[in-house]
Parts: sequence; structure tokens; C-alpha cells
Amino acid sequence: MHLDRASWEARADGRRLDLTYLEFEVLDFLVRSPGRVHSRAVLLRDVWGNQGEGGPVPGERSVDVLITRLRNKIGPGRRHEIETVRRVGYRYRPAEAAAQR
Repeated sequence: MHLDRASWEARADGRRLDLTYLEFEVLDFLVRSPGRVHSRAVLLRDVWGNQGEGGPVPGERSVDVLITRLRNKIGPGRRHEIETVRRVGYRYRPAEAAAQR
């Protein structure tokens, strides 16, 4: 997985990912701290919170829907890298780290 904020580009296995703004932001947030679990509330506060004022306030299910879309876009070979930690949230675990478990 490679993310480049300067060119606003994300790649998985050399393939460019067509991500929305929020998908890129969430993936970048998770990738910057591999192995760390982030709750839905933290993702809403730290990622969605940067979206400005005046719009509808998203619920925690919005995070679940976005994670599902991200997993679909990064593909079956890497979708497991975004792990669900039941009743807690999500974490990014790169393929190399998962292979060492």
C-alpha cells in the first residue's frame, strides 16, 4: 500500500485506487499508524471532523460503510489489511506484519 499526499494518490500492488476524499483521508489515517486500533468515534472526530461546519453529523455506521467501500476498492488481496476489532474499531495491519503473526 502506498499513499502520496502530495499527489493525492493511493496505490495497492502498483494499481492506482480511485478513492473519494474521505476514503483517502481514512486510509491515510489508518496507514500512518499501523497496528493501532482506532475507534469509530476517533475516526469521526479526527477525519470527519475536518470536513467543516454546517453539514449533517455522520453516525458511527458511516464509518462502517466507508470501511466496506475501502476494502472493496483495495481488492481481495489486501482487504484483510484493514481489520475490524470487534466492539472497538479498525486498524491497518500491512501484509508483511500479518504474515509474521
